[in-house]
Amino acid sequence: MEIATSRGGLLLLRLFFLVLVVFLYAPIALLTLFAFNDGDVSFPLQGFTTHWFTAVLHNDVLMSALGRSLVVATVSSVLAVALGVLSAFALIRRRFRGKPAASALMFSPLVVPYLVFGISLLLLFTLVDKVMTDAFGVYIGLGLHSVVIGHVVVSLPYTILTIMPLLERLSLSLDEAAKDLGASPWQTFRRVTLPLLMPALVSAFLISFTLSFDEYAIASFLAKTSPTWPVYLFGQLRVPSQLPQLVAVSSVVFIGSLMLVISAEVGRRLVERRYGSEFVSRGL
Repeated sequence: MEIATSRGGLLLLRLFFLVLVVFLYAPIALLTLFAFNDGDVSFPLQGFTTHWFTAVLHNDVLMSALGRSLVVATVSSVLAVALGVLSAFALIRRRFRGKPAASALMFSPLVVPYLVFGISLLLLFTLVDKVMTDAFGVYIGLGLHSVVIGHVVVSLPYTILTIMPLLERLSLSLDEAAKDLGASPWQTFRRVTLPLLMPALVSAFLISFTLSFDEYAIASFLAKTSPTWPVYLFGQLRVPSQLPQLVAVSSVVFIGSLMLVISAEVGRRLVERRYGSEFVSRGL
């Protein structure tokens, strides 16, 4: 009997998992607890209140930062998923020269520190603005558009790694059957490949959205006068009067993210079960 499958090994693994869960989620539980505390973010608790959630709705600067993060995360996630689909198809179903180099280039953001990446993008956009100003008299500047570009670059490897395993499992005979029935390449992709890839696309979108919404290092260099939620949060941590509102928003963001991930996982399992049973029944 292997050590990992023995009674003592299983007990040790369960104990380790329990300690890991407590270590990860105990701070979040305290965060949610303090969101309803009628006082400072400290013990002892001074009573139950929902005042901080109401105060957040009247904090225009905070709500604007949240809105910017939602816009940036949504746009960058959609672009990252679209580029991820194209990149996954190229890496899985196409042969071309320089494929290893292209693959290494696509996955390079995984090993580049975000701080270094943010500084590099800042220098790049500054250089582009200088060239555009000298050549055409056009100045673009920094802002949310530059944050979107940065988040697309760092999210792209995660979308590719999420889409590629499911794409590898899809048989090419499905595309060939669709072509034999008169479907064009676009119709084959839209009506056959895309529905089968939908679980992976949803997962890739959620990963990119979470990564973009919580990203601080790149946004701090590129947002300029339009701070996203993480940048605003870091700046306001030094203001004690704002801390309860920040805690309230953070608890809502966490609960919303948790519900979104659970719903997506349930939907992914339902879709996989549906299409899997259909293909099994048809002998595909």
